[in-house]
Amino acid sequence: MRTWLRLRLLLTWLLLLLCSSQALAGNQKEEAIADSVRLALAKVVADPRPPKAAFDKIDDRINYLHWLGEMSDRLKRRIPDKQMRLEFLETVWYEAKRAGLDTGLVLGLMQVESGFKKYAVSIVGARGLMQVMPFWSRVIGDGDPKKLFQMQTNLRYGCSILRMYIDMEGGNLYLALGRYNGSRGRAEYPNAVLANWKKWEFQR
Repeated sequence: MRTWLRLRLLLTWLLLLLCSSQALAGNQKEEAIADSVRLALAKVVADPRPPKAAFDKIDDRINYLHWLGEMSDRLKRRIPDKQMRLEFLETVWYEAKRAGLDTGLVLGLMQVESGFKKYAVSIVGARGLMQVMPFWSRVIGDGDPKKLFQMQTNLRYGCSILRMYIDMEGGNLYLALGRYNGSRGRAEYPNAVLANWKKWEFQR
């Protein structure tokens, strides 16, 4: 009897854990956006250039290489393959900087959204590392949602959409994160991302 009770308690705990993690998964709402914003986003996501960082100053390049090394060490357990890890971080840096976002914020958001799983799919259909909803491929892309499982495409969409939401909210990151998650005005998701951001901060 005690074994059965323990098993029921364990199953209940696992179910609650699963539901709580799924509740934080991406669920951006399709909403009306100005044509100028839509066209600007479409231009950004269509840019074919590879995600390679370029620096005018040697100090900036050195800082980048320090960041790359430190973040690679932190990510080793989650992404064991070194080549994949470095390609991932190069893309994070490129897309975050391109969108005017802090790399730690983008990494913290991905930790909450997908746990750094490239092929993650939420219960509402959000896809990939940054849990981008498929409708975005129609609104600002080429209409192929399968591409949201491609690393650079997913990061390009995710960073661009987050930047748009930050601008829409007048720089209020708390509300922008809520909008990204489809839970604007609720505390759970922004608080989770902001807490994880601290784990990925880089001290120059």
